Amino acid sequence: MTTPIRRVIISGGGTGGHIFPALSIAGALRRRYPDVDILFVGADNRMEMQRVPAAGYPIVGLPVAGFDRKRLWRNFRTLWLLLRSMRKARKTVRDFRPQIAIGVGGYCSGPTLKAAQKLGVPTLIQEQNGYPGVTNKLLGSKADAICVAYEGTERFFPADRIHLTGNPVRESLLHCALTPAQAREKLGFDPDRPLVLVVGGSLGATTVNKAIAAGVKDIVAAGAQLLWQTGKRDTELAAESTADVPGTRATQFITDMDVAYRAADIVVSRAGAGSISELQLLGKPAVLVPSPNVTEDHQRKNALALVARDAAVMVEDAAAATGLVPAVTALLADPGRREAMSRAISAMALRDSDERIVDIIEEIIDRHERK
Repeated sequence: MTTPIRRVIISGGGTGGHIFPALSIAGALRRRYPDVDILFVGADNRMEMQRVPAAGYPIVGLPVAGFDRKRLWRNFRTLWLLLRSMRKARKTVRDFRPQIAIGVGGYCSGPTLKAAQKLGVPTLIQEQNGYPGVTNKLLGSKADAICVAYEGTERFFPADRIHLTGNPVRESLLHCALTPAQAREKLGFDPDRPLVLVVGGSLGATTVNKAIAAGVKDIVAAGAQLLWQTGKRDTELAAESTADVPGTRATQFITDMDVAYRAADIVVSRAGAGSISELQLLGKPAVLVPSPNVTEDHQRKNALALVARDAAVMVEDAAAATGLVPAVTALLADPGRREAMSRAISAMALRDSDERIVDIIEEIIDRHERK
């Protein structure tokens, strides 16, 4: 009989791309083990310190910060914060006594999983990207399992511990019962006209926002409507560019993303692993603008994996000012291509990722506690 799961630490955060998978795994654990005690470990002053408690889970914050690769002299303080974080992570793991520690990426997952490994606690890494960051590559050598979303990660991790599970996504996105026309109507748009959804992340994507601002009228002239999530940046720019344009709406944050995705005919997005997994599971034609400001240029690699299968269009960040809106209007003019892209991107989806990961967690805990 499988050993019951009683106590689990989940560590990671910094961006929605780390937080949403973490919450999805926690939700799957709770569905299977309603009494499981889950403790999150995040980074102080990052978004997980608000998002995780809002989802109903306790969280411990570490004072960890990322290394400044351009201004190396600033890293003396970063090293001091890392030492403090390692001490606090060790105390947290020792006091909580988890059966397993799960790392989903972000500054805080390094100290937490390292502490767990030193204390003999099994660890699992959930790597969202096809090209892992330095922390996960270092932790992977001693992890009991590495759950990945892309093939070919044997270059970075022990092959016998890799599990191709896909990326867990927000559960709410997968259960919208509305038709696309009903979703558009619910959002206040014309149900019979196509809708372009632009999402740049919680902070926003300035390159994308500027390109859309300059091309709002071109998108509408192509027969479409526009729902534009600006993030915290560029709200004034977006408000000005959509003020007198019917069929457009700019907002800092979209609460009902399940409805927004269902309403959309085309999605314009960065190429974070979490966003791509959502697009795959929902079968959405997409124009991807990879962020150039990420480790190892992994967003570009994520996008190229889709482009290679004709499952998405990629516009380089440097070319977005002149290339993004024409790429969108070209897709609007070609429904056949949108349908083909939808089929291609759907075929790449790995479903039930959170449940697959819980299966692996069960196996690890059972094996460890039977020793």
